[in-house]
Amino acid sequence: MYILDCTLRDGGYYNNWDFSPEVVTAYLAAMAAAKIDYVELGLRNFPKPGFDGPFAYTTEAFIKSLNLPAGPTYGVMVDAKTILDAPMSIEQAVDALFADAVQSPIDLVRVAAHFHEVEKSEAIVHALKAKGYIVGYNLMQAGGKPDAIIAEKAAIAAKWNGLDSLYFADSLGNMDAEEVTRIVKALRTQWQGDIGIHTHNNMGKALDNTITAKSLGVTWLDVTVTGMGRGAGNAQTESLLAVIDNDTTPYQPSAVYELVIRHFEQMQKDYGWGSSLLYFLGAQNDVHPTYIQNLISNKHYGTEEIVGAINYLSQLEGTTSYNGDVMESAISFDTSTKAISGTDKLLGKFKDKEVLIVSNGPSLKRYLPAIEAYIQDRQPIVIAINAVSTLASRFVNYYCVSHNSKFLSEHDVYKNLKQPLIMPAHRFTDEELSNVSNEFFDYGLNIEADDFIVKDNYCSVPYDLTAAYALAIAVHAQATHVSVVGVDGYERGDIRQTEMIDLLAKFKSFAPTLQITALTPTSYPILQGSIYAPNL
Repeated sequence: MYILDCTLRDGGYYNNWDFSPEVVTAYLAAMAAAKIDYVELGLRNFPKPGFDGPFAYTTEAFIKSLNLPAGPTYGVMVDAKTILDAPMSIEQAVDALFADAVQSPIDLVRVAAHFHEVEKSEAIVHALKAKGYIVGYNLMQAGGKPDAIIAEKAAIAAKWNGLDSLYFADSLGNMDAEEVTRIVKALRTQWQGDIGIHTHNNMGKALDNTITAKSLGVTWLDVTVTGMGRGAGNAQTESLLAVIDNDTTPYQPSAVYELVIRHFEQMQKDYGWGSSLLYFLGAQNDVHPTYIQNLISNKHYGTEEIVGAINYLSQLEGTTSYNGDVMESAISFDTSTKAISGTDKLLGKFKDKEVLIVSNGPSLKRYLPAIEAYIQDRQPIVIAINAVSTLASRFVNYYCVSHNSKFLSEHDVYKNLKQPLIMPAHRFTDEELSNVSNEFFDYGLNIEADDFIVKDNYCSVPYDLTAAYALAIAVHAQATHVSVVGVDGYERGDIRQTEMIDLLAKFKSFAPTLQITALTPTSYPILQGSIYAPNL
């Protein structure tokens, strides 16, 4: 059995492969002290746009600048796509990326490949073996592949002279023990060499799947410290060491335990890897974990919107692999390609009226009785931003929806409401619109940087925020005053706080005479009133 720790490689998906020197030094010392067999230092790449830290490239020069303790065998990973897509022959690409092993501090190179790349990979393996490396080959997204396909790829790999290990990866994090067993058996029909496993923890089964694989004779086991890795992360180094810790194994777990406590627990709090309901739902729907990771890290969106985005992604073909364009459509929540449209049916509808915009901040629940009394006493036009459940629907005149994913995630709520919706129909598909049983007013919405403009049938706002849409509606319908409740604001430095402050400044510039008053506490730069003030 060999333990391969790939923290600096897989963990780099959370910090752009830019680990601090202090963490790297402590990590390498811990790996050596724990007697870990293999340490994968990072990726090997050609230059890419944008900034990535040194472990995205792990060049020979950089590796030689590290103080690599004796003990582990060190290695790197290269994507087959990196070499296959290079504007040169495979041999030339390998020569450009790799020195001969005798001249390098690394001895191991692993090639990560999708199933459709296997037939093209023989020359990659041969070129690396010719340079003197131990070579592993990782079959990504093995879960769900038919036995015959797995066996077919294993048979191809078996014909490559000198391949040292054949891995399979639970890239989507949705395998269980039965699936691991099935894949190992399928591989064994054609491949008699060492097998390795790389598990992801989206459904909380990474460690169990690794132990299952070990019991089936899989000899290369991938782990990362605290599971740090793409999406929900991987099997944890410290957990595997704890499970197998006995007198017959050479490993010394205490050094890794100390590393976790001193460095990685705080990093995990900062970056947020680890299994969760959202990763579980993504794995259950065969959605690549990078989609979930990016949705979670985008602070614009709450859990309900992320669930809606997962539902959207699960209905598409090809989301088992990450695609930036698909991600853009998922996080923009604007999947329709229709031209901007809208009507003027709300024009002047709130003339000489106060509009009360209700958001779902914590203060809404805290001051709910006073808010209900205010509505009953003052009779404002109440516009709820999305399906605000805290405030009973009898107090709401309109529900304002600008994100189709938000609408989908709360569809059951809207079905039971009798109040009309205000929504930009062009941002919703025909199928989504056909499910709207409520009366709705179609007012268009355009997202245009630096603009806050209100026209007869649509508005243009600088940020894709439903609050911006609601404010534009208040202007369009000619409200005399806007009050807000539950609009608490975010912490300083949160991008949503920055965007709202900029939005409010642009709103004031466009509609300087329309006063906005917060009746519950807010951190936004607007006039602060009180929901308890008497109506004089």
